[in-house]
Amino acid sequence: MPLNVEDKKAIVADVGAQLAAAQTVVLAEYRGIPVEQLTKLRASARDQGVYLRVLKNTLARRAAQGTQFEPLADSMVGPLIYGISVDPIASAKVMQNFSKTQENLVIKAGLYNGKLLDLNGVKALAAIPSRNELLSQLLGVMLAPVSAMARVLGAVAAQKAEGAPAPQAAPVEVAAVEATPEVAEPVAASTEPNVETPAAE
Repeated sequence: MPLNVEDKKAIVADVGAQLAAAQTVVLAEYRGIPVEQLTKLRASARDQGVYLRVLKNTLARRAAQGTQFEPLADSMVGPLIYGISVDPIASAKVMQNFSKTQENLVIKAGLYNGKLLDLNGVKALAAIPSRNELLSQLLGVMLAPVSAMARVLGAVAAQKAEGAPAPQAAPVEVAAVEATPEVAEPVAASTEPNVETPAAE
């Protein structure tokens, strides 16, 4: 069913709003892909926060006018599906991952940070870890020392529970015995003159 003027305006406004907030756009040809496969692609895109839509190229060009994505206009040829994402990597990842299992999805071009990307450029962008992946890796690095310390403390506690010697009071007893002669000797020395004095008289 042909689109009327109002429908076209609504589409241009919707896509324009997506482009205004986006960092990356990827264009791919989808000729020959079964509907059920496209449904899977849409579901994957939705999970990753990617706006994915089959668009008439004339409407896409109109929506891109005045945005950083206007340079993509020359690549808007043929039956294309558009992946638009606020995340700089998400749309490239979704398209690239799907193209690995569905050869009929042919990535044509992309644009990130004002730079036009060819197929290799989109692949390189898709290979960068996403924000969530980086956070996960960072968390793993941060938790590694804590986990190691917990294992060490656990091992020490286990050793103590199994057979660590109890604290001994022997050093205190030895000190007490050693201290006794030191006190007794001066007493004995001080009494000797008192014993000898009567005998000398």
